[in-house]
Amino acid sequence: MDLIADILLAAGALGAGFYCLVLSRRLKRFNDLEKGVGGAVAVLSSQVDDLNKSFATARKVTEGSSQALDQLTGRAEQVAQRLELMMASMHDMPEAAAAAPQRTREMAVAEAEERDALAVAYETNRAAEVAPEPVAEETGKSAGVMFVRHNRDKNRVA
Repeated sequence: MDLIADILLAAGALGAGFYCLVLSRRLKRFNDLEKGVGGAVAVLSSQVDDLNKSFATARKVTEGSSQALDQLTGRAEQVAQRLELMMASMHDMPEAAAAAPQRTREMAVAEAEERDALAVAYETNRAAEVAPEPVAEETGKSAGVMFVRHNRDKNRVA
């Protein structure tokens, strides 16, 4: 029985040795830098380094773009404020446009009256062939012009 136990013990030792040999070979293949997990780890490590470099470059580009976008946004806000002011001032335009023709008509009537008065005064002075009439002290206009205006106002009332 001791002999059978020794034979079984030797067979178990040989089986364990063979199993260790197989595991050793698998572990060598597993850690191989070209084909195994070691190679995969090395490749992944280099890819992580490349990704870190790409990330740093992308961060710099993003910061530059962000600054440019901030500047453009600031300019757009300034332009929007100017446009708002222009739009607010445009609301006043119809009132000013309606008042402008009235002022223009009033000015045209005043200019026509003044031309008429000057023409009558000129004709009066020319017909009499005298020096220009004396200037009235109150208004600073010639007496002939005052007379013409006075007569014209009388004609309007009548």
